[in-house]
Amino acid sequence: MTAGVSLVVLLFLLGSSIAVAAGMGLAGVILNQFYSTMPMSRIVGELTWSTTSNFILTAIPFYIMFGEILLRSGTAERMYAALVQWLSWLPGGLMHSNIGSCALFGSVSGSSVATAATIGVVAMGEIDKHKYNEPLFLGTLAAGGTLGILIPPSINMIIYGVMTDTSVPKLYLAGFLPGFILTVLFSLTVLVACIWKPQWGGNRIETNWEMRIKLLPDLLPPLVLLLIVIGAIFFGVATATEAAAVGIVGALAITAWRGRLSWRMLRDVCEGTVRTTAMVVAILVGAFFLNVIIQTIGLTQQLSKLISAYQLSPLQVLMAVIVLYLVLGTFMEELSMMISTIPITTPLMVQAGYDPVWYGILLVLLIQTAMISPPFGINLFVIHGIRGRGTLSDVEKGSAPFVIALLAMIAMICVWPDIVMVAVRWFG
Repeated sequence: MTAGVSLVVLLFLLGSSIAVAAGMGLAGVILNQFYSTMPMSRIVGELTWSTTSNFILTAIPFYIMFGEILLRSGTAERMYAALVQWLSWLPGGLMHSNIGSCALFGSVSGSSVATAATIGVVAMGEIDKHKYNEPLFLGTLAAGGTLGILIPPSINMIIYGVMTDTSVPKLYLAGFLPGFILTVLFSLTVLVACIWKPQWGGNRIETNWEMRIKLLPDLLPPLVLLLIVIGAIFFGVATATEAAAVGIVGALAITAWRGRLSWRMLRDVCEGTVRTTAMVVAILVGAFFLNVIIQTIGLTQQLSKLISAYQLSPLQVLMAVIVLYLVLGTFMEELSMMISTIPITTPLMVQAGYDPVWYGILLVLLIQTAMISPPFGINLFVIHGIRGRGTLSDVEKGSAPFVIALLAMIAMICVWPDIVMVAVRWFG
């Protein structure tokens, strides 16, 4: 009874128009009022301090600032122009550049929305210029943006690691191969679509080796920054937080070298960082508060007993969790969905025998699917807003093939878990 009421209250509040952080906090207050006697004043004060003073969470504003600097320094535009020269010969032309740019920018920004918005602004004018199929082109931007939370470093992986006490470096290791495979699957989706309907691929872009070599240096800054940040973590030179700070210094150095560093640019970077960080931290505090209440009233234990009573196999638990996230993704924002459900689903998956690192990558893939699933996939709204014309259904239609690619990726790691775990076993 308690489990049913708790889930109904949580889903109702998160599905309403209440702010995510306030919704999770209010759900905790209601459940505590009816099912727990724990004093609220003690919980809120101690929990807020313990949550916000966690050292590894310092990495979140650092990675947000990292992405802001790259966004405002012109690095994204240079990177996109270089990838156009190297990938546009494929059937589908610039749509492959969209996916490649999202993968590369997302790998250093750690944010899916920032990736989709940045590459979307850069690429949007090319649709009419080269006569691409508009829905498919928009779909590559919406889907490509989701790569920002799978390819390390990832803000979502940091949050999952903190909430489940899982090693963030191991999550980063586990994310590389699935991130690469998913990037290839997205590109193959475009390739198949444009071979089937050649007119969708637009006008062929003329290029030559001289131009490719000339623009090659514009690909180096993101790659060098990625190697510095990830390399420092994997070789034990720095923690995830310290590596993010090093990345900021490197990004500022590149910005200064290109003559784009100014007080106005720094002001905009700091303002954007503070706004995004405040939102994330508020949601985290609400989520940790709700997590404590859930543990106090024994919700997770009740769900575990329910699974035992029905004698669900590990595969049945896995399928139930996948279906849950696919359904939630149709009406919940990705960060709130992830943070609010981790305390419930992770213990169930671990109890069923699944590795928490493997489940972390599965969860990220499910969140990616939610981000481009209608009607409330956040990347759909981002790309539609940047386009500024047509209807949201254009973006939804173009994203549909990439949802299928994501589901195929989810099936692959369920059938072959070593896709996720092989790097952890070799280097972890």
